[in-house]
Amino acid sequence: MRAYLALGAAVAVIAALTVSHWQAYRAGAASERTAALTRSIDLIRDRSKTNAEINRMDDAALCRELGGQWVQPDTCE
Repeated sequence: MRAYLALGAAVAVIAALTVSHWQAYRAGAASERTAALTRSIDLIRDRSKTNAEINRMDDAALCRELGGQWVQPDTCE
């Protein structure tokens, strides 16, 4: 009878550890997913700002920003 009780206790402990591990895994995955989505949103916002800045530049300013030299009338070298 004691053997059955010991076996039952061992099974209960293993089951509890398995459930605990699974819950921790799911919580970690959800946390990582949230972090990745937040980072993606931040990158999209930064990209929108960059696009707005570039769209405000004329050809000469864009040429200089890229490290070139604007040569009149319309050449970037």
